[in-house]
Amino acid sequence: MAAINFYVNTAGFDYDLDLGGSGLAFFGDSGFGASVAVGAWQGSTFVSDGNGLTQGAQGKNIKWLNAGSGIVGAAASGIGLKAIPNYQSTLNVRFTNASAVKTQNIELRVYDRSDINNAGVGVTTKAAEIIHGSEIEGPGGSGDDQWITPAGSAVVLDLAPSPGVSGIFAGDGVIVVSTASFEQHDWYVALSASPDSIGNKNQYGLHVALEYL
Repeated sequence: MAAINFYVNTAGFDYDLDLGGSGLAFFGDSGFGASVAVGAWQGSTFVSDGNGLTQGAQGKNIKWLNAGSGIVGAAASGIGLKAIPNYQSTLNVRFTNASAVKTQNIELRVYDRSDINNAGVGVTTKAAEIIHGSEIEGPGGSGDDQWITPAGSAVVLDLAPSPGVSGIFAGDGVIVVSTASFEQHDWYVALSASPDSIGNKNQYGLHVALEYL
């Protein structure tokens, strides 16, 4: 049976968001529960419930710095998006199927948790696909070199076709259009969030859709 699941990399292993709450929650630099100022960007990422009250696993954090760079973890300075390894991504999107299949037309949306065509409410989100299989930060990846701002159906993040297990067929250093068939396909995404106003944001979710054959 086909399924899409979402994981964060924490303490060296993949943590299924289904185990720890409703999804990702973004907080300030000092950790869980810390507020993010209006117009600023999150400094830490956790698995939590929809109100951000239950502390789950801590995920990797990438803070938007400029159009082509992000601050990884607690670093003082940023690096280019293509230099960020897969394991440091905010989110691992994983598709599984009982038989080997190809995947295509993969898109990620940020929406209002009501209609996938509507933009999320109250939060500005930056997103980028990370394709960099090395565990070492540095040039060599072939993912996005610029953040985009997903907004319902108006702006979506397109992800690489048929990346395979751990994204190995997505390419690393060169642009690859894969047609490989696998029972599992993995994508890696950097996410950064900035509140447009004070308070928790409940009309704010992430949706991934794809075709497989």
